[in-house]
Amino acid sequence: MRQTWNRASANTLGTSSAIRQEAARRSRSGLRTLAGLAASALLLAGCAGQSPLSSGPGADALLAQAEQQQGQQAASTRLQAADILARSGDNAQAITIASDIDPTSLEPQERVQWALLLSRIALEQQDGWNTILATSVLEDGIQMSSDDQRTLRKRRGLALGMVGEPLASAQTLIALQADSDDLSINDTLWEQLTRLSPSQLNELASASPTASGWTDLLRLQRRFGGNIDQMFSAINDWSDANPQHPAARQMPQGILDLRELSGQEVRKIAVFLPESGSLKRIAQAIREGIEARHRSAIDNAEATPQLSFYDTSSADLKTLYARATMDGAQVVLGPLDKKLVSQLETQNSLPLPTLALNYGTHDSNRADNLFQYGLSAEDEARQVAMRAALDGHRGAAALVPNNAWGQRVYSAFRDRFEQEGGDIVSVERYNPKGAVSSAVKDLLSVSSQDQARMKSAKKSGSKYGRAHSGNIDMIFLLALPSYARQVPPMLDFYYAGDLPIYGTSHLYDGAPQPDQDGDLNGVDFVDIPWEVPEASSGGKASLPEVDTYRALSDASPRMLKLNAMGVDAYRLAQRVPLMLAGAGGELFGATGSLFPRHDGRIERTLPWAEFRGGVPRPPLKGANSRTVEAYTP
Repeated sequence: MRQTWNRASANTLGTSSAIRQEAARRSRSGLRTLAGLAASALLLAGCAGQSPLSSGPGADALLAQAEQQQGQQAASTRLQAADILARSGDNAQAITIASDIDPTSLEPQERVQWALLLSRIALEQQDGWNTILATSVLEDGIQMSSDDQRTLRKRRGLALGMVGEPLASAQTLIALQADSDDLSINDTLWEQLTRLSPSQLNELASASPTASGWTDLLRLQRRFGGNIDQMFSAINDWSDANPQHPAARQMPQGILDLRELSGQEVRKIAVFLPESGSLKRIAQAIREGIEARHRSAIDNAEATPQLSFYDTSSADLKTLYARATMDGAQVVLGPLDKKLVSQLETQNSLPLPTLALNYGTHDSNRADNLFQYGLSAEDEARQVAMRAALDGHRGAAALVPNNAWGQRVYSAFRDRFEQEGGDIVSVERYNPKGAVSSAVKDLLSVSSQDQARMKSAKKSGSKYGRAHSGNIDMIFLLALPSYARQVPPMLDFYYAGDLPIYGTSHLYDGAPQPDQDGDLNGVDFVDIPWEVPEASSGGKASLPEVDTYRALSDASPRMLKLNAMGVDAYRLAQRVPLMLAGAGGELFGATGSLFPRHDGRIERTLPWAEFRGGVPRPPLKGANSRTVEAYTP
């Protein structure tokens, strides 16, 4: 019955086909996606359509009765049982029963009752996928009351946000607001808007004047995020110019809460970087990015903090913190050395709020005013795992170097891929100086008999079936460019060229080299926006911090990446008071989308690129090229 319902639901769900499939898979596996805090405030709103609790058979008796029934009668009986379970507080069991029902076998009004019940309890269980499936009834053309329709539309918007589709969520909620003038969704809508990239904001802004007003407000908040007084002056001007806009009539609480930070703007930053030693060149490149962004801020008449640099190679951290405090610093940017960051992690609190430029080695960060930001390969691996799972892959083969770095990155990929319901079918830890052919052969478990048959097939020009296990449906590749370029031809040689390859930024040199990178055609990888401007839909002009990019773009690719880190570090340092207040939000920077986690670590999400003609281009396939449809009647 569950499989029947999933197929039927896939035919009626009003999102992309990939989301339909993912919703069905999540329903089967019972996985739950965590909701935002704002969802809880709306769960009890709009519970129209629930039938009053009545006397009669209990849930167990109804389920037993349904086993003796078929079709619409059985579905109706199970719906009654699910309703009783939900009203008795057993939401988990109620979801199991309700999600087993084939909604197409219900009468139209019963289908509405099913949708209202399943969407309500699914939200209470923080289950966005089942909520989306339940609200598919909106596309069925069934007559329902306006209250029921608004309730389901609101729940659809909430659920889309839960499953990582903020654009579709915002579109759904804005369309609902246009029809209902519901200001109670402002806080939830604002939460979704803050997750949108600049290109998504542009797309949303073109939908309607109301949507354009929301995006203008968010751009103001992002532009002046480091200076609260300037931000509220700009927001007040916006409100005066748009008095009838929903946000002007009821400003989102996420904005109002920032008033408490007025006067806490960062006016002096102490930068802890080494001026000698093994990290000197890296530190210098980061410093160049910091100073370039500072000059750009001055040129654009932005409020700019004073920068003071302290040499971590000449004094210990205790001494440097004392000097910075005496000099009036409000925020420390640095240190860079991983060992020093690890030392800071073990303290309960630091003398000054600190944004470290690396990640420590401990499992947790004890210091309540320590944030950590860096170019983490582990973040990239986790993003690859999520993308591969969204693309429908369930059996991964991993090709990673046989060193400590390779093990760390592979572990991050494996853990996230398994969390997403996938399996690691094969892993090959290769010698970076060894033969690629041997590593690929071992990865695919190609036997000597296989090789003999392949050789014979090549000689005769006949076809040969795939050499790899049918359980492998994608490859995770962690390699530097010279090694990575040899992998696709070797896969072709072993009749495994059909396997999609997903890689991290390390397989790209950072500059277009069509002749050398032609063998990587079709490979998808993540990289920072500044490194793959060809993959941006708007080209270089649409890059984050484009003015600073132009000032630094002559640097070598490796140095440009570190320059970009300095640019984003400067911006993050200005936002430390916001992050301490839990209002940091997402920053769309030169090194990706940056979000402060609850443990103080800054998590990066990078754009995707696909090699075509030996050059990184916007992907034409997979999760990054899909859009999820909002419900806009």
